[in-house]
Amino acid sequence: MVLFKGFGATKSANGLLQWHFVLTWANKNNIIRSLSRSSLRLKKITDAFVFAREGRVLEGALPLASLERLHDLVVEVAGEVHFRLRGFKGSRGEPMLEVQVSGAVPLACQRCLQAISFDLEVDNRLELVPEGADLSQDELEDDTRDFLPVVRELDVLELVEDEILLSLPVAPRHEKCGLPGASESGERPNPFAALASFKGKPN
Repeated sequence: MVLFKGFGATKSANGLLQWHFVLTWANKNNIIRSLSRSSLRLKKITDAFVFAREGRVLEGALPLASLERLHDLVVEVAGEVHFRLRGFKGSRGEPMLEVQVSGAVPLACQRCLQAISFDLEVDNRLELVPEGADLSQDELEDDTRDFLPVVRELDVLELVEDEILLSLPVAPRHEKCGLPGASESGERPNPFAALASFKGKPN
């Protein structure tokens, strides 16, 4: 990816070649997002099972700009969400991971298409299992257990993004709002009003 565009080259008095670059706003935003994603994708738990067994904790913030799968669901890519991952052992000694995510996501109201701030309150507990593990039918049908298959390494950004997507409403709506273009008074024209005037008239 070419981030900078050459503008020209001149010779200085001492004969050294100096390059001038133009950095457009679009390129600047692309660079910021690229660097942000690159640094965040490096935030991984190298061994999720050790993380759980030793009761480790990882917390931080992720900008919405880095959560690319949310971009089509929000009215603007602004703000950030906060996360906290805590490893622990379950009642049977199984490796567990508590995932907490909080923050405000600007979703689009399905009625008026305007922004509606959705407050995230994710607090889930996931049981870590080796990827490809052969789980029994009873385990799969147990509603009290949520499994997270992992090899060893765990991508924090991907996990947080998954949990956010699962928590979002299917059709977010304001409690009170009108349709786009509707009268601010709230009165909606009756489509059958014109027909009422013809009632009883001879053909």
